[in-house]
Formats: sequence, C-alpha cells, structure tokens
Amino acid sequence: MLACFAALTAGTFSAEARDIEVLEARHRRKIDAPSGTALMLGEAAARSRGVSLASVEPRGRDGITGERPVGEIGFSVLRGGGIVWEHSVVFAAGEEVVTLSHSALDRGMFARGALAAARWLVGQVPGEYDMQDVLGLSRKS
Repeated sequence: MLACFAALTAGTFSAEARDIEVLEARHRRKIDAPSGTALMLGEAAARSRGVSLASVEPRGRDGITGERPVGEIGFSVLRGGGIVWEHSVVFAAGEEVVTLSHSALDRGMFARGALAAARWLVGQVPGEYDMQDVLGLSRKS
C-alpha cells in the first residue's frame, strides 16, 4: 500500500520540486541493505517520474559527495536491535517535507496478510499477483 502512495505522490511532485529519500529501519539480523521493500518503494517513485531507479539511485554516500543531484532517489538504512519493520518515503522541498511511513510492530501482521492473500487467490485465474492485487490497488490492465 505504501508503494501505491509513494508512486502517487512522486507523480505529483516534479524532480526539481522534491528530493526523494527512502528511509528504512530493520532488525540487526537483516542481511540486505537496502531491503527489497525499500527498493520497491524507490522503484514505484522512479516509475511515476518516468525514469528507472538504476538511473537515479546513488549507491553509498560517504565522505564528501557534493551537492545532491536533481532527481536522485536516495536510501538511508538503519540496522539494529529487534526493529521489526519501518519504512518511510520522504519528499523534501526547501519549504516543506511530506513523509509517508509504515511501521510494523509485530511480525504477526505479515502472517495475517499471507492468509488473506491465500483466501483471495482461491478462484483467481493462474498468473502472477502481488499484495496490490489482493488489496485492490493494482494499476495493471
């Protein structure tokens, strides 16, 4: 659902008007950074701007990196403790910041979502689906 909101918001603001940063915090045992979910959020925003994520994402900011390029979609990652799941997409301008975020406080919500998806799949034609389809948010035609 957050990806749908990120895409809608990214399509509303031009690259010149807003910088986009995807923030995520996960537990210390998470092995990838940024996570697949964070990348999915970045891809949704990039797609709405009509560009590929690969063309606008920096990989690793460290040291003196210079001014942020217009249109860049950045990622900031925190790994620590037992944080279950926190993702935010920040749309930053000179005069305001719009932040979309989602936090999971318990892994049980993912199990409930998987069960809801399994119930939804009953009776669907064979094919590839994602949670946006299950939630009725898909833009597929």
